[in-house]
Amino acid sequence: MVTEEDVLQALSRVVDPDLKMDIVRLRMVKDVKVEEDRVAFTLELTTPACPYNEQIQRDARTAVERLPGVRDVDMKVTSRVWSARPAGSEGYENIRNIVAVASGKGGVGKSTVAVNLAYGLTLSGARVGLVDADVYGPTIPKIVKISEPPRMSGGGGILPAKTTIGLKVVSLGLFVQDDSPVIWRGPLVAGAVKQLLTETEWGELDYLIVDLPPGTGDSPLTLAQTMPLTGIVIVTTPQDAAAAIAAKALRMFKRLGIPIIGIVENMSHFICPHCGGRTDIFGRSVVARMAEEHGTTILGQIPIIPEISMHHEMGEPIVVSQPDSPAGRIFRDIAGKMAARISVLAHSKAGGQT
Repeated sequence: MVTEEDVLQALSRVVDPDLKMDIVRLRMVKDVKVEEDRVAFTLELTTPACPYNEQIQRDARTAVERLPGVRDVDMKVTSRVWSARPAGSEGYENIRNIVAVASGKGGVGKSTVAVNLAYGLTLSGARVGLVDADVYGPTIPKIVKISEPPRMSGGGGILPAKTTIGLKVVSLGLFVQDDSPVIWRGPLVAGAVKQLLTETEWGELDYLIVDLPPGTGDSPLTLAQTMPLTGIVIVTTPQDAAAAIAAKALRMFKRLGIPIIGIVENMSHFICPHCGGRTDIFGRSVVARMAEEHGTTILGQIPIIPEISMHHEMGEPIVVSQPDSPAGRIFRDIAGKMAARISVLAHSKAGGQT
């Protein structure tokens, strides 16, 4: 007759591809129960967005089903997002991870990437918030359709705006008129964004995505030092000049001790919709070399796809409006890789005690 020890021994041969450790040692196996020929247990994943989740689930079920004497396996699947956020950050206790999306320069699609990553994580089942920290040009209110506007809570805090699928959003653009210019210096910008972050009643969040101002000037630098960041995602385009500026931003964040989660290469290439041929419009990419030189990884390459911009202008990010389109799948894949990298950061930081 099979025992709980037999079940745990079988599951100890299932290895998480990202964390390089078996799921028993990672404490992903909970509540093992054996009743004659029936085995029940809970598999607690490190994030609902991990691209290897289906593989881990399949391998875990198969490992138990192959045990002699087992006829029925009841495997419940849950998730608890691991936190890699710096500890002891007052005002951010309910937010497990804060990820800033940054770029060395404007015009590379940073906000588009930030919005689609936030939506991609939300669609996976994660609890997600999105902050538009680009106070000089708050574009996120134009990219997403708000179903529930922000409002003041009974306790004097800010209840964030919400979209139809539950993404929580805060942007200065939701509080000022479209034609009102913002003429602030760095400290005022940082203060305004910190107020948005700390006075917003987010509830429990797995990920808070922060769309930083572009560049490497005072504003993004001050904001990065203000927030207890899990890490940074750098957005760039393939050109040598753009990558060089992105590398400058990358070095700046590394000097601040902020982990680089990875790089997203936007406008990577163009695929002809008629013949399927690939054209590198901006020439041969140097982003792979930049990632290698700085010891990080490319989370994904986003081609030039007209539908991305079209849905962007309609206020319907393509990862929501067309999740199974080529562009939708690319953004969801990048969101999954980002979530997996955060799990790795959390594991290395806390030794699995997450």
